[in-house]
Amino acid sequence: MYAIIETGGKQYRVKTGDRVQVEKLPGDVGAKVTLDRVLLLGGTADAPIVGRPLVPGAAVEGEIVAQGRGPKITTFKLKKRKWYRRKIGHRQAYTELKVTAIHKSA
Repeated sequence: MYAIIETGGKQYRVKTGDRVQVEKLPGDVGAKVTLDRVLLLGGTADAPIVGRPLVPGAAVEGEIVAQGRGPKITTFKLKKRKWYRRKIGHRQAYTELKVTAIHKSA
């Protein structure tokens, strides 16, 4: 069984046992997380369950494996002949989750 979940403004296709990097979530390593914004459930003998916009009662449970930051992205702005230069660095924070269970609606 797989699910399409929404977290941090992005959508992810997950199944039990997957490890996925999502936008930073509060919590320490080893903490349990429940994601209840499930958009679709599929992968069973039945037809996929599509939410309008969410599947009622469905949830995905996970465990926080790591809290980290991605690679550095450098942005450089320049306006020629005007002596305008800006160099900006950014590292996006993320949470790595291990999906432990997918619950259907009752």
